[in-house]
Amino acid sequence: MRTYRELFAAREFTALFATVSAQVAAQTVSGIALATLVYGRTGSPLLSALSMFGASFAQVIGAATLLSAADRLPPRAALTGLACFAALTTAALAVPDLPIGAVLAVVLAQGLSASIGGGVRFGLLSEIVPADGYLLGRSLLNMSVGAMQIAGFAGGGLLLATVSPSLVLLVGAALNLLAAAIARLGLSPRRPRSAGRASIRATWHGNRELLSSPARRAVYIGLWVPNGLIVGCEALFVPYSPGAAGALFVAAALGMLAGDAFAGRLLPARLRRRFTTPVQLLLAVPYLAFALTLPLWPAVLLVAVASVGYCGSLLLQDRLADLTPPALRGHSLGLHSSGMFTMQAVGATVAGAVAQLMPPGRAMAVMALASITVSLLLARAFRRPDPQSPPPPRSAPLTSSSPTPQLASPTAT
Repeated sequence: MRTYRELFAAREFTALFATVSAQVAAQTVSGIALATLVYGRTGSPLLSALSMFGASFAQVIGAATLLSAADRLPPRAALTGLACFAALTTAALAVPDLPIGAVLAVVLAQGLSASIGGGVRFGLLSEIVPADGYLLGRSLLNMSVGAMQIAGFAGGGLLLATVSPSLVLLVGAALNLLAAAIARLGLSPRRPRSAGRASIRATWHGNRELLSSPARRAVYIGLWVPNGLIVGCEALFVPYSPGAAGALFVAAALGMLAGDAFAGRLLPARLRRRFTTPVQLLLAVPYLAFALTLPLWPAVLLVAVASVGYCGSLLLQDRLADLTPPALRGHSLGLHSSGMFTMQAVGATVAGAVAQLMPPGRAMAVMALASITVSLLLARAFRRPDPQSPPPPRSAPLTSSSPTPQLASPTAT
């Protein structure tokens, strides 16, 4: 599988792509509406931020308790049910004068359910596409996330200019129902990848097994920490440039899209491991320049160039899939997704705290320096061959025609 056209020729991939796109649009529209609603009622930037990003903190709880369900539930039923749950809870947030405590409780519940969703989606992707198409398919899903976030923020902003936040939340609920319908009608029924009941004990056992391998531990750290620190830089776009933060966010999304296209479509498989550390350094190094006072357009250009480096996450996800036994593939990818969102929330919080002590641009440079340090420390581990060497079909280049079926989380955002 070599081209995006070949991916879309697979009916189930098209359905999964549409499901993910509708869910991301729903989350983006709902997030900006809820943050606006909470800020309008409380005047608190902290509560507004928690309403929009608090679900990311909840994912660490889900990673410790619920992830075993990612491989123990039928994928179509799970995706349909999770989308329906998101629709119901989003509609509940639109209830007039809902207490703030109840709002945060609903957001927590959404984060817990999302911790399962990532593993289910990306585990299913590995069953839909052949072995040599996983990275290509994952890159296209990442590009969809970036595009839907841009459209969701733009569309949500336009809606908020004309209708109330509660009505915009109902639009988000409707988009989630659309995702549920696409999943139910477009995906085929499949058995769970792993037998047994989902439980906290099974989740802990799976997490221990996944983290028992030094190679997998290094990949997880590489997926979570350098990117999370750079998301902290992005969290400071508004204080860095209050009047033009939107241009910086768009530049970040466009750079990420370009990086995903490069890694998924152009980079040969034999070069993926060699490119991992350089692109992770690319993600951070341009932000060192923000310690200076930059005009807007050089800043926009640097953000776009840096965000190409987010493709390092795709390269590491492909390696993680190689290193994971089939029965744990959904669990493994769910752990990556939950950890990624948690570290993004942590990175944003740390960056905000650092920016209390120094100008935002210098705080961004500090976060970038921390990301560079972690990436350099991981470089040796990424070069070291792992005892669990990947089977030949999964190490084949994207241009390979190998028919072997393959295994079972934006972005920065």
